[in-house]
Amino acid sequence: MSAQPWCQREGLALLTDLYELTMVAGFWKEQRAGQRVCFEYFFRRLPPNAGFAVAAGLGPFLQYLENLRFSSDDLDYLATLGLFDDAFLAYLGDFRPSLTIRAVPEGTLVFPHEPILQVEGSVLEAQLVETALLNTLNYQTLIATKAARICLAAEGEPVMEFGLRRAHGPDGGLSGSRAAYIGGCTSTSNVLAGKIYGIPVSGTHAHSWVMSFPSELEAFRAFARNYPDRCVLLVDTYDTLGSGVPNAIAVFKEMHAKGQMARPAIRLDSGDLAKLSKMAYRMMTEAGLKNPLIVASNDLDEDLIADLKRQGARINAWGVGTHLITSNDCPALSGVYKLVAVAEGETWRPKIKISSNIEKATDPGRKHPVRYYDAHNHPLGDVLYTNGEPIARHGEIEGRRRSDPHIRSLIRDAVRSEDLFETCFERGERKMEPTPLPDMRERALRNIAALPDEFKRLRNPEIYRVMLSEAVGRDKAALLENPDVA
Repeated sequence: MSAQPWCQREGLALLTDLYELTMVAGFWKEQRAGQRVCFEYFFRRLPPNAGFAVAAGLGPFLQYLENLRFSSDDLDYLATLGLFDDAFLAYLGDFRPSLTIRAVPEGTLVFPHEPILQVEGSVLEAQLVETALLNTLNYQTLIATKAARICLAAEGEPVMEFGLRRAHGPDGGLSGSRAAYIGGCTSTSNVLAGKIYGIPVSGTHAHSWVMSFPSELEAFRAFARNYPDRCVLLVDTYDTLGSGVPNAIAVFKEMHAKGQMARPAIRLDSGDLAKLSKMAYRMMTEAGLKNPLIVASNDLDEDLIADLKRQGARINAWGVGTHLITSNDCPALSGVYKLVAVAEGETWRPKIKISSNIEKATDPGRKHPVRYYDAHNHPLGDVLYTNGEPIARHGEIEGRRRSDPHIRSLIRDAVRSEDLFETCFERGERKMEPTPLPDMRERALRNIAALPDEFKRLRNPEIYRVMLSEAVGRDKAALLENPDVA
């Protein structure tokens, strides 16, 4: 496969659902293609037991937009479907997106029902990008969030992402590695992700390395000989405490005698990790090996890591694969892309999608999320303002509950505010340079550190407050009663 991420390759205009194209063709034939609209992307629910999510996937989506073109092969294929006339296909051949994109930067903490990305432009263009947007942001936000929870459980110890072999295809592996790094992982086993994204790569050896040598001791000596500065020995091929750890100790002593003062490091990949790590640590320190590194793997997730911590395991680095790259407890984020406003001349008319479940009713209008902080720089809550509405910057912030906009809600003692949206594209032109991946990761770590502990619990976290402004609340209340009322 190409060494480029998928979003930089041509030939992806058909990465969409068929109904997007039939709607786009319908808008064009009905002479509504130029109708200005605003869509917003948000998710409805956090993963189970999560108190926050980490926004990720924006960069690849913007790169996809920059490369969005219909090739002659694409048009030839569409012609075979018998759904689109020649004039419309000719229009697609000249298509270039000219959307305005506002979004929350990657690495920012986000919460249910607040807009993470806003798309403004013609209804044809805004509708066309829906599927690729959801495909990109839903998955990467999900994996970044899972990684952040795992890193919280590890309590600052390094977490290495080892998920490639269990990922959902090559791009699942690449996108997952990218998102996991944003969420806080220190490295990946995925070498291609390391090349493309600049993520540090890490790895040791497999059981097959040990099994291919006449003895475990010879296998360890050979690995140490070839990689003296990155020597982490997998000790559970035969008998972890009976042979693996003693042989590793022997090799590390031989290395030290040669002046190779690499940190003694082993990996445990099976068995009772708490018991084995404590016993291995004792054996290594009693043998005179100082500050041993004990890496653990084997179907780890945030709950198991937290449990091992409670048991006093002497593990100080974690390799997490399957449960991270697949987000096993939540295989999909409930992200949606909804029309929130339609332009009528110079006026934007708010729109709402109504459901029998009030929680699924959308919040109308072009919105602008603002986050408020207390004197200790802890976030207090977010308010969704209409674009252009005066924004309260500190003090007592009054708004409406989004679940029932007739009820007022308050944020107290706010000392500062932060506008969460940045303008990424303006009428198809990029307005800001791509953010380096380490900066996204640093933003996530900084945001998580500032979040109060009650929102970071691995079980039953507190619910973070997202309110509607007075104006958005009034619009929603009116539209719930009569969707045709502006």
